[in-house]
Amino acid sequence: MPPASLQSRLARRILADGPISIETFMDQANAHYYASRDPLGRGGDFVTAPEVSQMFGELIGACLADLWIRSARPAVHYVELGPGRGTLACDALRAMRPAGMQPPVHFVETSPVLAAMQQQRVALAQRHDTITTLPADGPLLIVANEFLDALPVRQFLRTDAGWRERMIAWSGSGFVPVPGSIPADDAIPPALREAPLGAIVETSPAALALVAGLAQRLAVQGGAAIFIDYGHAASAAGETLQAVSGHAFAEPFADPGGRDLTAHVDFGAVADVARRAGLQVFGPAEQGAWLESLGIGARAEALTRAAPGRAAEIAAAHARLTRPEQMGVLFKVLAIVSPAWPQPAGF
Repeated sequence: MPPASLQSRLARRILADGPISIETFMDQANAHYYASRDPLGRGGDFVTAPEVSQMFGELIGACLADLWIRSARPAVHYVELGPGRGTLACDALRAMRPAGMQPPVHFVETSPVLAAMQQQRVALAQRHDTITTLPADGPLLIVANEFLDALPVRQFLRTDAGWRERMIAWSGSGFVPVPGSIPADDAIPPALREAPLGAIVETSPAALALVAGLAQRLAVQGGAAIFIDYGHAASAAGETLQAVSGHAFAEPFADPGGRDLTAHVDFGAVADVARRAGLQVFGPAEQGAWLESLGIGARAEALTRAAPGRAAEIAAAHARLTRPEQMGVLFKVLAIVSPAWPQPAGF
């Protein structure tokens, strides 16, 4: 007998024990989704910036190499969280080599499908299931592109009876969000507790716990982490949970494990966690402005001179990564940096 689908398992659990949190639903759905497929590219569900153009990874590599040089060239480790197919790392490491920077490479990845692809691109990379096994013997240079957005969120709804966590119930034909019965006022950031009736507040304990763990390491070991993702600069009320399937938005509570679930990153909350750990925080900057500051225009021109037949393709990639109506404004870049390290370029 084939194994029961994730939808069937979740439905049975809800019928037996009652509604589950959106955090639990998203966690299990994304774990199944990423473990079972390559979601990237035209044949997948979405395209990330490293797959748009080599320029993205190259500029990140150049940024890290510059930071390393200005920090007296210590023996560092390159760490990438959720490295996809390994494209960003491949491009970044290539850009580091002219500066004499060839660090050991560490990938934090739980998907066996993607890990196999990463191994083909960056054969010497060491794989980690969590950040707890990352090396502790030197500074870390960490990159997380579109990683935090896939970590599970909790949602809270302001009702006539006060704040309640939004839960997932089973209607008999599908999953539906419902307000929980337990008061949840203490889970709401103080600045948002007076949001109007019907307001939704999202938090991501998983994302903040991960950032806190990285920040503690950077405070002790040295180095920096660069987070690139779509999100908002300051904490605010609003629902951002979304699903993508076949490069189009889809119903987030249908077909769990069959589509990508994400939520906008609260960069204000991420910055607060880093500051509490004693780190410097730079940004969030808009991705377009950050890439232009790092020299994407000059890099696009150089690639066009080298391959004139690709001029239109290179121009389109430049626009997609930087234009406000494409990825240039919605996507943000935040750096958290050890107190003894300099400010990264681009901020």
